[in-house]
Amino acid sequence: MNALNQPSFEGPDLKAVKQRQQTVWSTGDYPVVGTTLQIVGEMLAEDLDLAPGERVLDVAAGNGNATLAAARRFCDVVSTDYVEAWLRAGMERAKAEGLSVAFREADAEALPFDDATFDVVTSTFGVMFTADQEAAAQSMLRVLRPGGRIGMANWTPAGFIGQVFKTIGRHMPPPAGVRSPLEWASEDRLTELFGHEAASISVSSRKFVFRYRSARDWVETWREIYGPMNKAFQAVGETGANALEDDLVAVAETASVGGERAMIVPAEYAEVIIQKR
Repeated sequence: MNALNQPSFEGPDLKAVKQRQQTVWSTGDYPVVGTTLQIVGEMLAEDLDLAPGERVLDVAAGNGNATLAAARRFCDVVSTDYVEAWLRAGMERAKAEGLSVAFREADAEALPFDDATFDVVTSTFGVMFTADQEAAAQSMLRVLRPGGRIGMANWTPAGFIGQVFKTIGRHMPPPAGVRSPLEWASEDRLTELFGHEAASISVSSRKFVFRYRSARDWVETWREIYGPMNKAFQAVGETGANALEDDLVAVAETASVGGERAMIVPAEYAEVIIQKR
């Protein structure tokens, strides 16, 4: 008991949550998914109006969609992630295209760079999954120069991926007390995280279209390569696998506009551009 004879409640152990998340995201082969998302990085680069020579930091870069988009525009790019295998995949992509990029293993919540080092900081479907959202936002702001821009692509709760995570959560509840990564699509939450140093925050609805042979083909593919889905199937075991698969197939079939041809799902995400004061 504390001094007021009231029970004390501690928040979640974010360090432990982050360690579990790193294990989850290291499972499978995310670059197979990430490569299909390249157009998102290209659109973000255009909307940020990147200029040759700008110093760009890609945070939680995965296999480098925003990284490559910035490098194609002749920016000076540093690509970071805390999963070494993903950095290697991004490095191979950059090498294949003859692009000059620096790669560095780094934690988004404690970026190992001096204050005001970069003109632009980006993240596509990456930083939104950090355990300590406040630490990640402050880290991004710290390394960004005054007047610089932050550009992000974050999945929305109502969109397809948001519904996928909601479905997984019914079978394998997320850690108690940890804020949802889908809040990074909310202007209110973004204002809480960045507003104290932001001159402006713009949130625009965008869509990325997933294309697979069928909804069941998508599930069978992602349960092997997409860490969160892979771990969910491991958690439910053989007894729960069929129910989880059927629920995910139903979500995809409901969202698909492909009819009998294929699974074609427009998935909403929020494109976020923040101007630092």
